[in-house]
Amino acid sequence: MIINRKFYRRNTLKVARDLLGCFLMREYRGKIWRAMTIETEAYHGEDDLACHASRGRTPRTEVMYGEPGCAYVYMIYGMYHCLNIVTEKKDFPAAVLIRGAKLCRRPTSTKSKTSDVYLDGPGKLCKFLHIDRKLNKWDITKGEKLWLEKGIPKVRPSEIKKSQRIGIDYAQYCREYLWRFSIKP
Repeated sequence: MIINRKFYRRNTLKVARDLLGCFLMREYRGKIWRAMTIETEAYHGEDDLACHASRGRTPRTEVMYGEPGCAYVYMIYGMYHCLNIVTEKKDFPAAVLIRGAKLCRRPTSTKSKTSDVYLDGPGKLCKFLHIDRKLNKWDITKGEKLWLEKGIPKVRPSEIKKSQRIGIDYAQYCREYLWRFSIKP
């Protein structure tokens, strides 16, 4: 079941936790890839010094001020893309970064076992799933090209690990927030 806009129109921290165990779906060149989300990070408003919108509205961050349920895709280090999902409400900049997922591949023959592929890191995830800036502002509630589906069964709160976000040493006191969420794959 495709996750609808109402799901994303909630508190960003709640959305970040609830996306764990959901399936990131990517349709590319006639194939559909399915990866279970196992790690997320929350970014919440202009007061969050780790959030790209902490310096206000810019052409780059405009999508974060838009409708919840849209992709915010940007490039880091000039070579890696990162996928975020806009949350909360229009004109409030918040998003969830999809940091990691587990891709299940089908066996190549009847004798081989299914192998799991871990897409650990947002750059690796985007590279493998062919997610780039062409999908920036993409409405992921449409169920085309890029979308998320609910996972079954739902992840229990006791299964979720909280920790500090990665790569935000510049964010002063905000780097201490336990806004990174993960589950064991």
